[in-house]
Amino acid sequence: MTSFGITNAPAPARLSVGIVSAGRVGTALGAALERVGHVVVACSAVSEASKHRAHTRLPDSQILPVDEVAGKCDLLLLAVPDSELAGLVAGLAATGVVRRGTLVVHCSGAHGIEILAPLTAVGATPLAIHPAMTFTGHDEDTARLSSTCFGITAADEVGYAIAQALVIEIGGEPVRVSEEMRPLYHAALAHGSNHLVTLVSDAVEALRVALTGDELLGQQLVDADPGGVAERVIAPLLTAALDNVLRRGPSALTGPVARGDAHAVATHLRVLEEVDPKIAAGYRALSLRSAQRTGSKPELMEILEGADHGE
Repeated sequence: MTSFGITNAPAPARLSVGIVSAGRVGTALGAALERVGHVVVACSAVSEASKHRAHTRLPDSQILPVDEVAGKCDLLLLAVPDSELAGLVAGLAATGVVRRGTLVVHCSGAHGIEILAPLTAVGATPLAIHPAMTFTGHDEDTARLSSTCFGITAADEVGYAIAQALVIEIGGEPVRVSEEMRPLYHAALAHGSNHLVTLVSDAVEALRVALTGDELLGQQLVDADPGGVAERVIAPLLTAALDNVLRRGPSALTGPVARGDAHAVATHLRVLEEVDPKIAAGYRALSLRSAQRTGSKPELMEILEGADHGE
């Protein structure tokens, strides 16, 4: 049987899907698979939050223990934290509940299919299918999957064909990542996405002080409500900068480091130190990396590389 998804391309036969567990990623992927005709027959959920997600996003799915989920499906999706994946796989292999021929998919960015070896040994087909996307636990998660790239790793061409078909069916773009390159693939994504959040949060915190006044200096501002004037001021600049670097590469860099303006950078370090020394340290580290990319002037490099960070 063939089904048709968002892309209107032929897709694999309808599969019964089991999900371990009903977290943000697992339920988003489950909902995406159901939209194109697959059926999530069961999922595991322990916390009240995961049970709520399961009931909300996958209302027709049974909530069952892990071993029962694994025994009921053609496609078993392991959507657990990286640190729990090896233990889960070993436990499932030891109990013998996974049927021969089951597609076993994990969505960890850091791992390829080697971590699934215990289940491969009992006849499962191992697939690593990682959505290069951040998940909030809200409805937009599933919608975003239709324009997301997925890092896929499989044991052979048959496995790659299956992984590609599943990704294309839900509207994503499959990208092959070799087994040995999975850690570097994951590091690059984490460096970009996670550190972007930290960078923007620091910038917003400093900007909020600049716009609000001296009375906020030294206070903890990280818990302030998002969406205020500081966010509105910086959002268009951030959006343009991200668009520029993705289209033009490092040549998109502007500002005092790109110009080699040592005086401006030293001033930035001084005023950021007054707001929060940790923000100043982050600025220094990223300015140094930017200066290394641009081959900046010696006087600027001296400020950024100097042992004395009190200037």
